[in-house]
Amino acid sequence: MKVGALVEYFKPLSLLDVPKPKVESPYDIIVRVTGAGVCRTDLHIQEGVWKDIFRPKLPYILGHENTGYVEEVGSAVDWLEPGDPVILHPFITCRHCRACRAGNDMHCINGKFPGLDGTNGGFAEYLKTSAFSAIKLPKGVDPVPMAPLADAGLTAYHAVKKVASTLYPGSFVVVIGIGGLGHIAIQALKALTPAKIIAVDVNDERIRFAKEIGADYGVLSKDAVDEVMKITDKVGADVVLDFVGEHGTPDTSLKIVRKGGIYSIIGYGGEFKNLTVDFIVREITVVGNLVGTYNELAELVNLYNQSKVRLSVQRFSLSQVNDVLEMLKNGKILGRAVLEPSR
Repeated sequence: MKVGALVEYFKPLSLLDVPKPKVESPYDIIVRVTGAGVCRTDLHIQEGVWKDIFRPKLPYILGHENTGYVEEVGSAVDWLEPGDPVILHPFITCRHCRACRAGNDMHCINGKFPGLDGTNGGFAEYLKTSAFSAIKLPKGVDPVPMAPLADAGLTAYHAVKKVASTLYPGSFVVVIGIGGLGHIAIQALKALTPAKIIAVDVNDERIRFAKEIGADYGVLSKDAVDEVMKITDKVGADVVLDFVGEHGTPDTSLKIVRKGGIYSIIGYGGEFKNLTVDFIVREITVVGNLVGTYNELAELVNLYNQSKVRLSVQRFSLSQVNDVLEMLKNGKILGRAVLEPSR
């Protein structure tokens, strides 16, 4: 089968021919991948950001946002069958550690992360994963454009859900970065909260896009501090969701969050510094966000099926993977890019 594999850091992915994966355990499934989302994390993997964390053995296949059709199931899998359309939670969990038992499966201490930690991912015609990672989709649905829900959507939804109970009529939430995750977060905020949404980005086109999908205000990042304080009557935002996490956005976030507010970090790559006394005087809460749970992905799929969340998706063939990564690096993707390995 054709795959897009990381063979060497700081180099383009290699398009290789490798054997199709096989069922090896009773709960394995093989999925024919129809949609594989391309994520900024894939760029960070290429750049070696994760290599000292997971120490993966190269080469391995990237791709952690995957949809497709069940091709084969293990002997113990009786709730899925060949031909079922599925979306895959990006994490393969053990199902028996404390985190898994509590429903916090993204914190599984024995988990594997296909496409990230050296386990083969979905930039391939076929993917082996756990049947417990699969969520069955309605018959007749096109699974290709849903692929970004599996990580970008899930991470954004997870971050929104964590702060939703703190937002009330008259409150303000700032979304920094209207990219693959940010555009989903805006829609999730509209579906789950009554808060006024302020979208922040460096790009006028993305600001317009944010307003089209539900943002109440749009502000260019260079004017963010002045404009957010003006909109909030000099009080600041109740919640700041930072989907960039670098290039100065952490500093901006701390300047625009109100007393008692929440700075929620989703994007990464940068750092923030602040006087400890400021956190005390203003009682700022700083929250980190990983990918969401299996149940949260199921909830997000339901919102998608109700048309309460829609995705802006550009579709490409697997052979275009390096072109897509370059486009993503240069900010040329509006919304999310999806590869079609089976095309």
